[in-house]
Amino acid sequence: MSTGRHNRATTAGRLSVLVGALSVPAFVGVWELIARSRIVNAVLFPPPSTVAVAVLDWIHSGQFFGDLSASLFRVTVGFLIGTAGGIMLGVLTGRFRLVSSLLSPLFHILRPIPPIAFVPIVILWFGLSEAGKLFLVVWGVFFTVWLATHIGVQKVDRGLVRAALMLGTPRRQMLSEIILLGALPYIVVGLRTAVSISFYTLVAAELAGAFAGIVYRIEIAQQNMQTGQVMGGLAALGLLSFVADRSFAAIAERAVWWR
Repeated sequence: MSTGRHNRATTAGRLSVLVGALSVPAFVGVWELIARSRIVNAVLFPPPSTVAVAVLDWIHSGQFFGDLSASLFRVTVGFLIGTAGGIMLGVLTGRFRLVSSLLSPLFHILRPIPPIAFVPIVILWFGLSEAGKLFLVVWGVFFTVWLATHIGVQKVDRGLVRAALMLGTPRRQMLSEIILLGALPYIVVGLRTAVSISFYTLVAAELAGAFAGIVYRIEIAQQNMQTGQVMGGLAALGLLSFVADRSFAAIAERAVWWR
């Protein structure tokens, strides 16, 4: 009986892997057929082969790696700054009721405002400098990480905290070994969500007057009616976000093995 269940589970697992491996080629094949069938306007909806040629031209022109590095710089630096601020303030609001009463209402009011709504005011504040683009990425990342950290700290077992205090554990050690470790699974979930959000906010950031970047190149291609490059830029953005998400998930799986 157990052997039969094991065999069925193995077969189902292999089938799932096979379907997953074929899903992207199947999607691309259907896309190619629809675009070539003249059901839609091939100029507005180019086939994957045309998109691939546009991406290769983008790479051969030497602009691709400059755009890639500019976008990755904005995402990485904005993510790190937003993460640091979100964890620090999340610990404070989660741990101290007075700080929470002071900051949490303000953060809950500001949190729903999408970064793209700040594009006009960011251009006025920062002009076309990198500071404005980083501000938008930080905005998107900060509130996600802050909320996850705030909730995680509040969910830490109070019995452990009281026991540590009774044993005379220094507050700094209690913060690092009990509060942060107890909240870490929640923080990791917030960080993984923030990885994807940093790429969403990159769109707003590079619409705020960039001179290089993947979204900037998409906008230029759209203005020149280069739909193939537009689709190629979207594919590159999606692939980057996917790789970043999977990489973070793999690291988190090893780092927070007990969750």
